[in-house]
Amino acid sequence: MKTRRSDRLVDMARYLLEHPRQLISLSFFAQRYESAKSSISEDLSIIKRTFDERGTGLLHTVPGAAGGVRFISAMSQTEAQEFVAGLCTMVADETRVLPGGYVYLSDILGRPDILRPAGRLITSQYLDCEIDAVMTAATKGIPLAQAVAEELNVPFVIVRDDAKVTEGPMVSVNYLTGSSKRVEKMALSRRSLKPGARVLIVDDFMKAGGTIQGMQTLVHEFDGTVVGTAVFAEGRSTVRLLDNFTSLLHVETNLASGEPIRVNPGNFEQKIYQ
Repeated sequence: MKTRRSDRLVDMARYLLEHPRQLISLSFFAQRYESAKSSISEDLSIIKRTFDERGTGLLHTVPGAAGGVRFISAMSQTEAQEFVAGLCTMVADETRVLPGGYVYLSDILGRPDILRPAGRLITSQYLDCEIDAVMTAATKGIPLAQAVAEELNVPFVIVRDDAKVTEGPMVSVNYLTGSSKRVEKMALSRRSLKPGARVLIVDDFMKAGGTIQGMQTLVHEFDGTVVGTAVFAEGRSTVRLLDNFTSLLHVETNLASGEPIRVNPGNFEQKIYQ
């Protein structure tokens, strides 16, 4: 059944948002709405302009017979600043401070209204980057990793601290924690990650970075490439095992001034928008 333009615009925008980074041919939309390709092209121009003006993301046109359009989720710098400022206010609560300088974030990272924009913000750094999978460590980083994977339209894989029979054959590595200097173990199912995969590592909170360094080692065991590392919040640490990462928040606890907690924006602006 032929569809009115107003209805087409709504449905096309919804379809593009639900299928990020997937190349969609003009023929698919033409058949879906029983409309000429020229009409579909005009519709896409309207959607592209609106996405650009609203900072929703990028709509790329791929020319040629095998071409089409691809939506890439992104967040404008202004929206990112406002979002992170709200997070700073939310996290700057002295009751969130945990032993060892950690911060309670599970309630925040259980909220879809936080996870969706956090995923968009993190993926904004990788607009032109091919990513095959998102990796995180069980269990607190899982919701954030899933949000990022959804925006990238790729699988996410979960690294565990012990082998489970339900996971099948596992690849395991030992790593050194940065804060306690203990040797720990982490493992990943062989079926979780294809050899040579390009992986984005995501975690909820980082201090010294030992866990993330362990995940990087696991990626290399699969002959993969670590495309980048992103964390929701980084804490203060006298030892830092890695320096190439993106953080949304910088959190300091147990300050000499007597303040229980201080929260500021992380380095995301320098990493994503400069």
